[in-house]
Amino acid sequence: MAIGMIYEGIHGAEEVANRVARSLGYKCVGRQDLAATLPHYGVPRAKLDDITEKAPHWWEQWLQDLRPYRIALQAAMCEMAQAGPMVYHGHVGHELLPGVSHVLKVFLTGSMDLRIDLLRLRPAQDEGAIRRQLEYTDRARSRRLMSLFGHDWQDPARYHLVLNLAMGVDAASEVIAAAARLAAFAETEASKQAFEDLALARKTQAALLQSDPYRELPVDVKAHNGTVTVSGMVSSSVTVEGVVAIVKDVPGVAEVTANLVVVPRGHSDVE
Repeated sequence: MAIGMIYEGIHGAEEVANRVARSLGYKCVGRQDLAATLPHYGVPRAKLDDITEKAPHWWEQWLQDLRPYRIALQAAMCEMAQAGPMVYHGHVGHELLPGVSHVLKVFLTGSMDLRIDLLRLRPAQDEGAIRRQLEYTDRARSRRLMSLFGHDWQDPARYHLVLNLAMGVDAASEVIAAAARLAAFAETEASKQAFEDLALARKTQAALLQSDPYRELPVDVKAHNGTVTVSGMVSSSVTVEGVVAIVKDVPGVAEVTANLVVVPRGHSDVE
């Protein structure tokens, strides 16, 4: 395994991640590292909390397109992973590298009572206030991550391992490290290629999103072994040559295939 993703469903997940990383000889990274990488892809560092933690109002779902942020998050995660084997702890990592078999996804959680106990700083601290804050955060995160990825973060099917931290930090760390060493999560030529293709596709999409004339293009980008294919419909105000020029400037792109249909102005479905 070259990449581990630990979802922080409970206080203590960062300590577990650090122990797993030391056991495997990997680096340990978290949300602050991801936030620091996001500006490379046009997203302010402070935006990460808004994207993942704050509940969207009902009207935001109509007014705000989260696709650019999803692409930027994926591109940033790929950049960090390309620097070497890592264990990530946070709230979005498990959804950012789809289709890569050497990624181990872990949901670290516990009962509400355990979560409260781990967060309580003083014996007399108001348990009710902690519970209400946790419930609010869970609801907000569910709505935001559903908007971003179309999946519920509490769905166990999104993970390879779901662990109750009631077993203790030591035991949880040992279980995750043992799973990481299984052949099922070993990096293969095929999984390495899948990761490199994903990284190149997302970095290409991010490059288009950072260029004003092409920011709103409803195009699909795929990559394989250095060849990038851009497909979709664009208005006549956009030139295919311009799209190709942006894509060619992305490091790692060897060849560009543009399957773009230019639709004349006046077609309201693409204007």
